[in-house]
Amino acid sequence: MSDKRLTGAVALVTDAGSGIGAGAAHCLAREGAAVALVARSSDRLDQIADDIRNLGGQAITVTADITDPECAYQAVQDTLDRLGRLDVLVNNAGVVLLDTALHAPLEEWDRLVALNVTALLHVTHAAVPYLIDAAATSPRRVADLVNVSLTAGQLPRQGSSVYNLTRSGLEGFTESLRQELLVERVRVSLVEPAVVEADLVNHFGTATRNAMRRHVGGREALRPEDVADAIGYIVTRDRRVAVNEMRVRAAE
Repeated sequence: MSDKRLTGAVALVTDAGSGIGAGAAHCLAREGAAVALVARSSDRLDQIADDIRNLGGQAITVTADITDPECAYQAVQDTLDRLGRLDVLVNNAGVVLLDTALHAPLEEWDRLVALNVTALLHVTHAAVPYLIDAAATSPRRVADLVNVSLTAGQLPRQGSSVYNLTRSGLEGFTESLRQELLVERVRVSLVEPAVVEADLVNHFGTATRNAMRRHVGGREALRPEDVADAIGYIVTRDRRVAVNEMRVRAAE
């Protein structure tokens, strides 16, 4: 019998081309899950999938713009067609763009809502029926949906109004969905990391990136694998245990 706790399970990870998403994919694969790597661009997906396969894991790549509902639906369908089921969904896609209402271009607000809210809703809506089925039919007798946010999203400050709108809304959505899916044995969790250095380039606008680096200064920041470990911990608990929310901060 395998000592890997996700043997036979299938996980879908959004924005899996770098940072937390790539770390989560590696972590879940090490636990025995077959992993669908989803991102808008295929630039780095193939390398990450190859890395997982070279370590004895199973991974597929799915290139999709999940802000488009049809593409998000198709990403879930591709996962089902190629891997047979869906037991774990990690909603990791998102962006941080900070500016005042006076100076922020409307396009940035639209991008925040599209990536932080709309994309997550599209994938979740497509995936939930299959997560419910997995909870009912798998040996684990449970399925998992993990939403990834950011601790800064719970600290409203000037220049972050729309970003906070997307993250505070995610917290409320996650808790409501958690209650709705309890009876279906689908655990719904929220992971809120602090700044992860490796994600600054891909998930932060230029002004925000520079401000975050000044804030972090010489302190040792979180690494993607630190957050991935938290996600792995949540989804590998016995079915009697549900970790509803976890905040991960740098020790310094």
